[in-house]
Amino acid sequence: MEKNENLQIIRHSCAHVMAEAVQKLFPGTKIAIGPAIDNGFYYDFDFPKEHKITEEDFPAIEKEMRRIISSNAVFTRKEISKQEALSLFKDEPYKLELINELPESEVISTYEQDGYLDLCRGPHVNSTKEINAQAFKIAKLAGAYWKGDSERPMLTRIYAWCFEKPQELKDYLTMLAEAEKRDHRKLGQEMDLFHLDPEDPGQIFWHPNGWTIYTVMQDYMRKMVRRDGYQEVNTPAIMPRTLWERSGHWGHYQKNMFITESEKRLFAIKPMNCPGAIEIFKSRIRSYKDLPLRLAEFGHDVRNEPSGTLHGIMRVRGFVQDDAHILCTEDQVASEVAKFCKLLKNVYHDFGFDNLVVKFSTMPEDHVGDLKTWEKAEKALSDACHEAGLEYEIQPGEGAFYGPKLEFKLYDCLGREWQCGTIQADFQLPSAERLDATYIGADNQKHHPVMLHRAILGSFERFLGILIENFAGAFPTWLAFEQAAVIPVTNQFDDYAKEVTEALTASDIRANAYLSDENMRQKIKAVTKEHKTPYILILGENEQKEKTVTVRFRQSSGLEQKTMKIQEFIDYVQEKVNSHFIGI
Repeated sequence: MEKNENLQIIRHSCAHVMAEAVQKLFPGTKIAIGPAIDNGFYYDFDFPKEHKITEEDFPAIEKEMRRIISSNAVFTRKEISKQEALSLFKDEPYKLELINELPESEVISTYEQDGYLDLCRGPHVNSTKEINAQAFKIAKLAGAYWKGDSERPMLTRIYAWCFEKPQELKDYLTMLAEAEKRDHRKLGQEMDLFHLDPEDPGQIFWHPNGWTIYTVMQDYMRKMVRRDGYQEVNTPAIMPRTLWERSGHWGHYQKNMFITESEKRLFAIKPMNCPGAIEIFKSRIRSYKDLPLRLAEFGHDVRNEPSGTLHGIMRVRGFVQDDAHILCTEDQVASEVAKFCKLLKNVYHDFGFDNLVVKFSTMPEDHVGDLKTWEKAEKALSDACHEAGLEYEIQPGEGAFYGPKLEFKLYDCLGREWQCGTIQADFQLPSAERLDATYIGADNQKHHPVMLHRAILGSFERFLGILIENFAGAFPTWLAFEQAAVIPVTNQFDDYAKEVTEALTASDIRANAYLSDENMRQKIKAVTKEHKTPYILILGENEQKEKTVTVRFRQSSGLEQKTMKIQEFIDYVQEKVNSHFIGI
């Protein structure tokens, strides 16, 4: 058995132990589901009204869990009939609902340990002794609607970390502590990057510092896609229901769309840009000689995400993707995907990410189009991966409703995995049944193009959140909102500080002069903590006389202080910026 698979079994078994402990400590609590997840597990509970669980209850639950584990209780599996299951779980409404939803042919099984019975497919460990009593820890509480439906009861979700060995748990907790220091919400406030208003959930108010980084990223992506043969377009923010119905989004995505009405017609604020790209393609007669047509759009999208799922700038309602749609022939799919993969690798490298994992998501249950078309789309994407020299892992049933996709996951400095880039092969949206996009082929007949949906960063908002945490706010020079802080030793040298700042600004170096009445040490401390500026330029009598700057490099760089001529410093910074050097 693979180590990861064995660990997932341990985690799921530990979830059952936690459910037993909770129900013993808090009689009357109803249980829902308790799956293993990355780094641990959770279980959803419906607690009686007389007890509101808090974090203060965690030690008691953990103590009871360790008692159960020490009993070396055997996990016993039993297959039962649907009628038996309904009888056994007659006092568990959430389990009853799950049982009633099972098809008649489904094998129903229970697992019992220490006299505690739960409905479960399994598998589980043989006995509780295979769960290390020192390698788990209850982590946090959260609210979770039953089955993710806001119309259903709100349950209490208890998360726990769980590993095979205590040292693995210790290492993970150390990583979490470091991640907390790097939390983009905390740093976003300290560095004055943005704020989030509780009256306007999921929307970001960008301050000058944060918006500077945002636009640097956007300008960089604009340059990269232009060099790679894309043309930039822009489509309306609000489009009519009729278009969304034809595209399939009205039937498959409406619950996530903001709807508005004008002159007795329904419109939706766009949650994605693809129908607009098709409309541009259809605006004139296209020839096979026009293909591939690569249309890039930094379109602002809005999705009606549940408020409980929002998280800083990582999960929002309003966002901008580095979006693009490639309309091509079937024969061009493989080469276009391979070309995209090369661009993606180069972009990630410039942001400091070289360790990637590729996931291949296949046809979901909720899909449009026939099986033959899906098979053709999946084969085209698979062939493209081979051409690009990419290995991938299959994610069955995780594709978009209109087509299979590749997902690109990167790892930050703490080893955390982030899914960012994606490319999807879509034979559906341009079809006659949908938006009916056509081009004239070499045979002088009409054909439907294939549409490749792709993004590299994903949303700028989320990717910037990842960058804040990865660099702990200490951005490489090319991304830093302030690249140089100019600080005179005393106000006597303010005029020279202005002169230096003007020279830097004229050379497109983002610099500010600090001319307040605070002393030099106070200014350096503020700039170091609040801005994490790569270069602090100290100016005194010698610097003014020699037309030089004394450069203090950011502490984390390990570089020593150095005195340079102004132009020498400008050349140094520009070389770091132009090479997208990950450092200072």
